[in-house]
Amino acid sequence: MKLQQLRYLVEVANRGLNVSEAAAALFTSQPGISKQIRLLEEELGVTVFERSGKRLTAITPGGRMVLDQARRVLREAANLSRVGADFAAESGGLLTLATTHTQARYALPEVVKQFVARHPRIRLHVQQGSPVQVADWLLDGTAELGIATEALDRHPELVTLPCYQWSHLVVAPRGHPLLAHESLTLAALAEFPLVTYDATFTGRSRIDRAFERQGLSPNVVLTAIDSDVIKTYVELGLGVGIIAEMAFDPARDAALAALPARHLFEINTTRLGFRRDLWLRGYDYDFMELLAPQLTRRVVEATVKGGGSDASL
Repeated sequence: MKLQQLRYLVEVANRGLNVSEAAAALFTSQPGISKQIRLLEEELGVTVFERSGKRLTAITPGGRMVLDQARRVLREAANLSRVGADFAAESGGLLTLATTHTQARYALPEVVKQFVARHPRIRLHVQQGSPVQVADWLLDGTAELGIATEALDRHPELVTLPCYQWSHLVVAPRGHPLLAHESLTLAALAEFPLVTYDATFTGRSRIDRAFERQGLSPNVVLTAIDSDVIKTYVELGLGVGIIAEMAFDPARDAALAALPARHLFEINTTRLGFRRDLWLRGYDYDFMELLAPQLTRRVVEATVKGGGSDASL
């Protein structure tokens, strides 16, 4: 049994049983992968994949158990490499961070700047996606650390740590009738077309719940995953925007006026997550503390050791 055979097995499963795609991803040949998987099945005495001719059609019950163990072995092998890198005086390394657009664009630039200055030999890769994608990338090992407001705390395999809290803002073009309201209410907001986040992004669930509790049906005319896109369409007069407070810059967004909405919507908590079985390197801890000063190495290690999936802010 070889680690390479396990990698082939897992990649084929991850690619929906498409051996050609797996071969391309692993920079090898399709016949080579098929041969090694056959050899592994013979060695284990377990048929992992059902076949129709040369085509893989399904994963057998025994195959699912083999895949679970293969993924575990590959994670532990990756941890061994991380241990070596951690004790190699930072001769080099890669930290892959998965996060959403809003976090990458507005919350992380200063953190990344400080991290790069402190660890000039470490390459940092920032991978953007939806909160669900961020969680999936952590679970499959594509990324080591993930930052998002939603989804991370739904997975017991992940340790999640609260980083900071934030509120939403309402933005509208200067001179908009909404700005004449002395006290902003949800009822007043519901009178206008709204532009806000996609259903799975940036605290959108809290926006929806606020209107539902008051029996209101907001007219959401456009949704986006990007705060800058939302602001652009608000400037064009498409509607009133609801965005994360960190996404508003008075200097850059001079055409818009912002109204605090902390009293209208629940407070949001952005979390950092990582796999419970991940070996954390020294610079992983440094990144976490730069992001949220309360997340010291002692606090993170105590959370992991305590077996909790979340920590209190």
